[in-house]
Amino acid sequence: MSFFKKLIQVFQPSDLVEDNPTVHRSQYLPEQKLPVDELFTLNFNDNGGKFLYCESVDELNEAFINILVENDWFETEALTYETSLFSMLQENNIKYSEVKNPTFFFSGCENLIAEDGSILFCDKQIKNNKAHDLPDNIVIVARTSQMTRTKSDGLREIKRKYGSALPTNITAFNYFKPSSNESDFLGYGRSPKNLYLLLLEDL
Repeated sequence: MSFFKKLIQVFQPSDLVEDNPTVHRSQYLPEQKLPVDELFTLNFNDNGGKFLYCESVDELNEAFINILVENDWFETEALTYETSLFSMLQENNIKYSEVKNPTFFFSGCENLIAEDGSILFCDKQIKNNKAHDLPDNIVIVARTSQMTRTKSDGLREIKRKYGSALPTNITAFNYFKPSSNESDFLGYGRSPKNLYLLLLEDL
């Protein structure tokens, strides 16, 4: 079953055993887990992220243009450290070299973490910046193969990918909307981001 079809099923809770009173699971069976892609989608949306699924590179480029149109970001400045994304900015007249006042941050990532809907970065994407150092608007390009269930899985992937040359500034973002509770101490010191995720199917 394709990722997109699974994604549609995420929003049908009646299909889940826990929400269907006519289905009974033996107490001796292990607890069922949501597939990684469904779990990530639910948690990412709960965090306030905006999710755009793309089945092809053409769809990815179209989705990116739609984001630019929606926010009127044409002919603005973008912060990016990844040469593989330069062409998408060039094609839309967005300055990315020697920028002084970037409208958005445009980047890839290391992994997508399903357990809390977060996005894992390292210095390859964000250099030495912390979340509050980056623009309030962020557009991330990722692939479905980058999904992992836990942060530990994500860290193992980073170790496998880079070997002994481990990157620095490994951090996860999962705060994509302002708290409705002004006294929420859990959000203290964090800067909520208007974040779009362009997710390309590659499985």
